[in-house]
Amino acid sequence: MTIAAQHEPSLTEKLCFLSRPDAYPHAPETVSMIETHMSFVFLADARVYKLKKPVRYPFLDFSTLAAREHNCREEVRLNRRLAPDIYLGVVALGFSPVFGLSLSSPHTETTAVDWLVEMRRLPAERMLDQMIRHSGIERVQIDDLCAVLARFYAVAPRASLSPQAYYARFLNEQAINRDVLTRSCFALDHDQTTTVLDRLDALLHDSRDLFMMRVDQGAIVDGHGDLRPEHICLTEPIEIFDCLEFNPALRQVDPYDELAYLGVECAALGAQMVGDRILEVFMAQTPNPPPSRLIACYAAWRATLRARLSIAHLLEPTPRQPEKWEPQARRYLAIAAHHLENAK
Repeated sequence: MTIAAQHEPSLTEKLCFLSRPDAYPHAPETVSMIETHMSFVFLADARVYKLKKPVRYPFLDFSTLAAREHNCREEVRLNRRLAPDIYLGVVALGFSPVFGLSLSSPHTETTAVDWLVEMRRLPAERMLDQMIRHSGIERVQIDDLCAVLARFYAVAPRASLSPQAYYARFLNEQAINRDVLTRSCFALDHDQTTTVLDRLDALLHDSRDLFMMRVDQGAIVDGHGDLRPEHICLTEPIEIFDCLEFNPALRQVDPYDELAYLGVECAALGAQMVGDRILEVFMAQTPNPPPSRLIACYAAWRATLRARLSIAHLLEPTPRQPEKWEPQARRYLAIAAHHLENAK
């Protein structure tokens, strides 16, 4: 696509350019694009490039060029904690009226019109979600993953927030869960959904002192923020990537909250035992685990939150894969109900 000299390139023009193999300095044979909720990801043979969408939500703001550059640099900095060899750096998408769009252009008249994170490409078949689906997980791999996470959490900066503020976050998100999940426009079973929400309300109330105790114990850290199976690659060494960079508050977590979240996502893939084993091994490797009731509360809350985030896609003007979200929300609500049944 030819870009007129009179205007800065549009998002469509950027995507067309980045979909071409000749756009990249390493000259890949093919380029494929994956669209996510917040980014466009370009798979260019051995490299991956991520372009953040110019969007604004209550929990993030990528609407300006400066914000996208800042978040690209934060993504690289934070992800190098658990994937130091994967995140190569930040690359400017430049534009000049004479030469058009370019990556890392040497031309002095080129102006940065966007920014991309550059990464090494990991083997898809070694991702935890793919191994759960196709090849299975060996006990030694779970042990190794837990050892990596234990080392990470041991040195992660401790969060500076009050016990009351930490606990209030769960109540505030639960109020939003109820508001969204009980809307009549969604094809969810109202009685079942309300039962899950009511039981989780009661468990959150009864666990108040346990939440506050974790803050008093110094257990809340600057963690990963989005610890899901598709963000874990069981290579040697293990690579854990795609952490949540855009909102530091959402990374302030109890490690057992993150591991409960990972367990919920394993359960959503039909592998509840994998999540249970991860928690069991991690508890044996680290001091001062919380009571099982708090872990169950974390898991039920995470599953309910994931149900809400799933169904909320249908509130967007043009949701991607609209047929996906109601069944996914029901699956997460069933997982929440399971953990509420087992809370002691």
